[in-house]
Amino acid sequence: MTQPNLTLTDTQVVLITGISGAGKSSALKALEDLGYEAIDNVPISLIPRLVAADGDIRAIAIGVDIRTRDFDADAFLRELKLLGTRGDLDVRMLFIDCSDDILIERFGETRRRHPLASDRPISDGLKQERELLAPLTQRADMVIDTTEMHARALKQLLQERFALSGRPELTICLTSFGFKNGLPRDADLVFDVRFLRNPHYEPNLRSKTGRDSSVADFIERDDGLETFFGNLTTLLQPLIPRYAAEGKSYLTVAIGCTGGRHRSVYMAERLADWLGDQGHSLQLRHRDLEITEK
Repeated sequence: MTQPNLTLTDTQVVLITGISGAGKSSALKALEDLGYEAIDNVPISLIPRLVAADGDIRAIAIGVDIRTRDFDADAFLRELKLLGTRGDLDVRMLFIDCSDDILIERFGETRRRHPLASDRPISDGLKQERELLAPLTQRADMVIDTTEMHARALKQLLQERFALSGRPELTICLTSFGFKNGLPRDADLVFDVRFLRNPHYEPNLRSKTGRDSSVADFIERDDGLETFFGNLTTLLQPLIPRYAAEGKSYLTVAIGCTGGRHRSVYMAERLADWLGDQGHSLQLRHRDLEITEK
């Protein structure tokens, strides 16, 4: 569903849901710190009243999950659709997720019971919850996986993406990473640059990164670089406006090499320069830059 253009009079509404223990409360608190009026565990039937236009609310974050008395995924989606038809609202749904292994650890550390498994294993409750929430993951404007994310990183990510200053319809989030450390969980598009010459095997370059000119010079001597970069930009140029037209708010492009410190960093920096020249709103992150090469 295409989101309406945000104007100064629009009320920003973020509906937060997701898996128990994944970090919904932390996300709600982070948005409250950003200036949102934050309300948790709201019955679905009351959501329209909370966002009733009274001229006083600029932004509101509402937590809805399986603890809610009348929770039903289909009813939630119906309310979301109705809110989306209002011209005075900018409505987004944020889904917070996490791997079951980490969730089981978190429940064990806090000695909490899963809401759906008071007398059963936590894994049973998580399985049932995922089945109940499955329709929402498909509709969410943004899914954040906190499996490998600390609370501080979650807060920073929400600040980048939900700040109340006017934001463009589509923000392109570029991240470099190392395949040996796993794929970024929130990536929409992933590109592999491990075919390029590897500075890791040059003793005088190993300790440097893709931000250093000597590493850039080394990579730029690869005969396949310019062809790849030209094809990459040719691919992205028509895709980006299509993503924006579909109402996507954030497009995460991940570029990976082996360790995430040389080739992927160089390519992400270069692609960021190109996208910036095209006038796109950007966020650039190097996930594995601080990991020491061995």
